[in-house]
Amino acid sequence: MAAGGTGDIAAEILATLDAGRQVEPLTARIGGFDSAAAYGVASALRDLRVARGERAIGRKIGFTNRNIWAEYGVYEPIWGDVYDRTQHDIATGTRIRVSHLPEPRIEPEIVLGLGRDVTSDMTLDDIAGAIDWVAHGFEIVQSIFPGWRFGVADCIADGGLHGALFVGPRRSVREGERPGLTAALAGLAVTLSRNGTAVDRGIGSNVLDGPIQALGHLAGVLAGDPLGPPLRKGELVTTGTVTRAFPVAPGEKWSTEIEDFDLPGLAVEIA
Repeated sequence: MAAGGTGDIAAEILATLDAGRQVEPLTARIGGFDSAAAYGVASALRDLRVARGERAIGRKIGFTNRNIWAEYGVYEPIWGDVYDRTQHDIATGTRIRVSHLPEPRIEPEIVLGLGRDVTSDMTLDDIAGAIDWVAHGFEIVQSIFPGWRFGVADCIADGGLHGALFVGPRRSVREGERPGLTAALAGLAVTLSRNGTAVDRGIGSNVLDGPIQALGHLAGVLAGDPLGPPLRKGELVTTGTVTRAFPVAPGEKWSTEIEDFDLPGLAVEIA
């Protein structure tokens, strides 16, 4: 068990993630462990992962979908890092390995590729103009805390619950569609199916009113975080689950259909 120092906690979390096991929530055993402390741990965790050869290539924004806040007892967005070892470009029909992750759940998301830096002083139109490509993907989230029972600080310290990100075909944003991109992404609809049966449907505006808005929120958060690197050209950002998140099991086939935006759905089989 971690002694309570930032470095000790980060080392414990990394060892727990590597082993695919679970531990008691930090908030249940470390007095006063709050979001500020948790982002310090997340920064130390990033340093540990980079030191051993991983490369941070983007961010995930979590709990952007207000419809799931009550389900998890978390009532604010969070963010974490995405790494070259956790992100995978895939084609539809790919078999994805997630069984090494504790209590994995699937989230259909909109992923944005940054063609320019994104800062907190930018308008939504400015942010839309900074998007180089758009893709649909599945984030597989995990919980090192049994039963998905935790506080928001636990989620932050755990790297935003990030397990893996599987990104479908990347579609370049055409210059002529930039003025309407914010509204278009907010208005798209995603139907999520398991083994051919629809289990949920969501719209882009579920994620903090839209993916571009979610990206703007993250830029604002990072502006006030001395430990969080700013959003830079070349990064990808996955903007949060459009539907509820669902547990996955080996052999299941999960697929999506996207309406009202020019992106293909995605299908995967769980290994």
